[in-house]
Amino acid sequence: MSVEEAVPVTPRRRPAGDPVKALLHRHRALCERAVDPLEIAAGLEAHGLTDRTAARFRHRDVFSLAEELYARTPRGDAPPGPARAVRTAAPRALRRLGCALLPGALALGASAAGVAWAGPVAVAAVVAALVWPGRTAGGRFPGLAHLLAALTVGWATYRHGAVLAVALALAVLPGHLAAAGYAALARRRLAGSRALEEFAAGARPLFLGALTLFTAAAAGAAALAGAPLAEAVPLAVLLFLTRLLLSHGARGAHRGPVAAALALALIPAAAAAAAAGLLVLAVLALSRASAHAPVGDDRP
Repeated sequence: MSVEEAVPVTPRRRPAGDPVKALLHRHRALCERAVDPLEIAAGLEAHGLTDRTAARFRHRDVFSLAEELYARTPRGDAPPGPARAVRTAAPRALRRLGCALLPGALALGASAAGVAWAGPVAVAAVVAALVWPGRTAGGRFPGLAHLLAALTVGWATYRHGAVLAVALALAVLPGHLAAAGYAALARRRLAGSRALEEFAAGARPLFLGALTLFTAAAAGAAALAGAPLAEAVPLAVLLFLTRLLLSHGARGAHRGPVAAALALALIPAAAAAAAAGLLVLAVLALSRASAHAPVGDDRP
């Protein structure tokens, strides 16, 4: 037997090519739409990429991979600069603040006037305030969740009186401030992170801090309106978590659990359990970078 016959001939492997180019082609729309690498990183995470799988593309983490994708994406028009972003963000922030002030003012005015329809006015104001963040976050209208929210608040108001709806309306403003502050801090944290796990570890305390501040404010609003704390505070927390999950949900992924929690809250004395269940989802979902990527009109 000759040497050539004894040694098997192994075919030479073809080079792996450019895996990042293939990924860029697959997510071209995301990369062309992104205004910075952070938005690409969040989008990749929403599609299931992790820091571990980024190694297949010869990168140490998703953030480094996103930077290369952003650099290699051709762009016809330059993204708006910081000065233009500030000019457009300031009027929008003032407009949202005014809309957050309106529910409490309407509810207090109707209640002070002693009109018979003070309760329905407060209920409508609370639900409208819940719809607004979803509209400004990209035109998403999860109708079932908003319908269940209206039924939940309306049923609770029927059982406990108009003071409960007034308390929830007064909690809209601190809810708006807590949500806006949390979103800003989370995006700042995202900008300073270099790994998805690092961001998640820093985002959880931010969320729990915002929730604690809002819970204290909701208790103050209930005391001011004369509503029972045991009913008003869990319902306010449930609506606050609903607002966050609907406005930060990637492609509406959180609508089902939110709707289930709101349906559970229709059962008497079940609002606390519904809020606790939604809290578990919020801790997991809002610690993902993809929950804080600017989308549509929600971009600063």
